[in-house]
Amino acid sequence: MKTHHVWINNHKVVVPEGSTILCAAKEAGIRIPTLCYVEGLHPIGACRVCVVEVEGSRNLVTACSTQVAEGMRIHTNSGRVRRARAAVVELLLSEHNGECQTCERNGQCELQSLAAELGIRQIRFPGQQAKRRLDFSTAAIVRDSGKCIKCRRCVSVCQEMQHVGALSPQFRGFDTVIGPAFGKELASVSCVQCGQCTAICPVGAITERDHVEQVWAALDTPENTVVVQTAPAIRAALGECFGYPPGTLVTGKMVAALRRLGFDAVFDTTFGADLTIIEEAHELLSRLRGAFFDNLSDQLPMFTSCSPAWVNFVEYFHPELLPRLSTCKSPQQMMGAVIKTYYARKLGKRPEDVFVVSVMPCTAKKFEATRPEMNASGVRDVDAVLTTRELARMIRAAGIDFTALPEEQMDPPLGLSTGAGVIFGHTGGVMEAALRTAYELLTGRELPMPEQHLPQLAHLHGIKEAEILLTDLRPEWRFLEGMTLRVAVAHSLGNAESLIRSILSGERKYHFVEVMACPGGCIGGGGQPRFTDNRIRAARIAALQAEDKSKPLRKSHLNPQVQQLYAEFLGEPLGVLSHRLLHTHYFQRERV
Repeated sequence: MKTHHVWINNHKVVVPEGSTILCAAKEAGIRIPTLCYVEGLHPIGACRVCVVEVEGSRNLVTACSTQVAEGMRIHTNSGRVRRARAAVVELLLSEHNGECQTCERNGQCELQSLAAELGIRQIRFPGQQAKRRLDFSTAAIVRDSGKCIKCRRCVSVCQEMQHVGALSPQFRGFDTVIGPAFGKELASVSCVQCGQCTAICPVGAITERDHVEQVWAALDTPENTVVVQTAPAIRAALGECFGYPPGTLVTGKMVAALRRLGFDAVFDTTFGADLTIIEEAHELLSRLRGAFFDNLSDQLPMFTSCSPAWVNFVEYFHPELLPRLSTCKSPQQMMGAVIKTYYARKLGKRPEDVFVVSVMPCTAKKFEATRPEMNASGVRDVDAVLTTRELARMIRAAGIDFTALPEEQMDPPLGLSTGAGVIFGHTGGVMEAALRTAYELLTGRELPMPEQHLPQLAHLHGIKEAEILLTDLRPEWRFLEGMTLRVAVAHSLGNAESLIRSILSGERKYHFVEVMACPGGCIGGGGQPRFTDNRIRAARIAALQAEDKSKPLRKSHLNPQVQQLYAEFLGEPLGVLSHRLLHTHYFQRERV
């Protein structure tokens, strides 16, 4: 590999050819501030905050979009650079309707932090501020145009990473507006509500829809039984909000905090993941049988349906795939239905007397909970959804010292989970968990897993594949003897789009496909602690895999509390009651 020798602040650095100045500086341990740059996406140099001085160049250059050259001498902190950056930030502040004292991002705002870092104590350019428009039209995301600094990060992730295109820049200069075309509201365009824009926005211009006050109100109502469920990705990320390194598992402290907030029961959505796996594995086998005997090949490959933003993407952009979506609800919605029926019955309560709160890494879960078909209990199955960030705010507001909390356990009968349910939280985890159960149903043997994981599925590549040869099958499945089960995994919707095109063209053939809308899966969800990059995603994935390996039970169908649920209440997988409570169908949406 060809390299270049460059000097950054008089220190020699050797970097690969094609590296940008920003990457070269990072290699040298030098931080260059940015406001528009997003790792892995095309640099646009829009904010001009990352400017540096290159000897021999008349003008300052943007570090994010300028490649290094042999012998280049770069200065990242000269007086000229500092003055230019400060001027840019002052201009941004002069147009920014920040309201810092009451803004959700106060104390965690990148613009605010950068102003403090650059020593800005006054704004020399008072002038007209951007016109403010609040957009509360969707169930998951809120836009405040007055706070937008036009960095275009949200545009980059929406268009380049997610291939949705709900956001774009319009008009020019001071009149530039970032939002849906023609001034429309988000709810009137094909927004899948994945929330990657809320995770990437450096200020408070795009945030999740706040359910905190709704949850406080429920907790303050004595007649309510308020139950909380927490997704597996939360335990690997919540600690970051309280100073723990990324990837620190805080499951026990999280449970203790939730009890101190006043929840009557703390359940694990990972139990719902185990339940999902059992239903989904049986559904996959049912579709394989149908394809073999009844030529129902249009139902394969079966696509997972646990990611609500992915489901929205199919409804908007690929309705031809709707028959191939698994009918299984997500773990959140399965848990909501089970809590308001099975658990409520155990308490002697009506479904409407039990208030279900979910803590999710995903903003789209807020939308999913409002879907009209998610009322299998007769009422809305999930009443409120908190993101990881919102839960952290509640813990702080309650004066709870998170780091001093003891380790506590989830509550029965919906608190026990297996390792398979835990890895639902990262890309490839749903597929591996499903294969652990499906393979055992077919063969009566454990799925062979080198080093306790399927290495083909355990990394952060955008599209992953695996093949499993089916041999020595149980008598009822002998018709599949010798078949190679082909599976694929994609995370982020841009990768999903590429995979879909290859499937529809016939270039690739699979039986089962997992898609997660967010990079890295749920651990990189739109509601997770900011700012998330691949280093942080990898740390969170490692934490979930470590918990999986430490579990005494690592296959969903071996969860004794799930087995009890079937024995006492549901009957059998894909049965009449389980189908009514745990399955659904989705519908084409008009694309705008």
